[in-house]
Amino acid sequence: MTFGPFLLLALMEGLVTAAVLALAASGLSLVFGVMRVVNVAHGAFYMLGAVLAWAVAQHVPGPAAIAFAAAIIVAPLVVGALAAATDGLILKRLNYDPEATIVATIGLLYMIEQATLSLYGPNANPVQAPFEWRIQLPWFGYSGYKLFVVLAACVVLLTLWAFITRTKAGLIMRATQVDRTTARSFGINVDRVYMGTFALGAGLAALAGVLIVPIQQAHYLMGGDTLLLSFIVVIIGGLGSLRGTLIAAIVIGLCDGVISMFFAPTLAKILATLLVAMVLVFRPQGLFGARS
Repeated sequence: MTFGPFLLLALMEGLVTAAVLALAASGLSLVFGVMRVVNVAHGAFYMLGAVLAWAVAQHVPGPAAIAFAAAIIVAPLVVGALAAATDGLILKRLNYDPEATIVATIGLLYMIEQATLSLYGPNANPVQAPFEWRIQLPWFGYSGYKLFVVLAACVVLLTLWAFITRTKAGLIMRATQVDRTTARSFGINVDRVYMGTFALGAGLAALAGVLIVPIQQAHYLMGGDTLLLSFIVVIIGGLGSLRGTLIAAIVIGLCDGVISMFFAPTLAKILATLLVAMVLVFRPQGLFGARS
């Protein structure tokens, strides 16, 4: 393969990484922006999405496309319900105290991973892609499913933006984000908003896990790298800024694809970490975050 197609392949792989990372990181950013909760268990929700996609694929008969469609619906709903229960049983009782919720979500992370290990097992298992077609040009070929992942992520993120900026529920979420006390005084049920936000953030992570599992096998420890990269993205973009999250995800994803293809994946992680350090030193609120 000549340099041109090789570079294009690296960029396309980086774009797929960016799409999945933008979905996962947007959920993390949304939870922090509205609730001021740093959800360390976010990677576990991502992993649960992938594992549930595998479980659905094992039990839904018929073509792979039907099983995959069922997984896209079932996994985010189940993970979202688990997150809503977590909010009501744990986070609400801690009054969303920042330090306490970090410790609680660390504990939740290990509980989910160990429960998955016990029920699912230690092995990585593949999930068949819903379709196998490829885009084939005389000088380049690429997986049609990976292009579908990019398109699906764009549709979901556009829908999320429209929900937050164009609907009454989104207006209520933004009002709660600005001032929880004032929102309560206007009759907004802040506890319900927080529960819905936490469920939505977890559902986005689970959806990212469903989309990636035909590319990467489902494994009970697969959420670790995604959690790290999601934190890198939201720190660079600005905690609570969806626009910053999207731009940072594209930058990190493309850099990861190109550097991993031409050099080594470890170098990509090192450079991303250095970029975070520079942002924290020179612009602590992130590129698009608001000053406190």
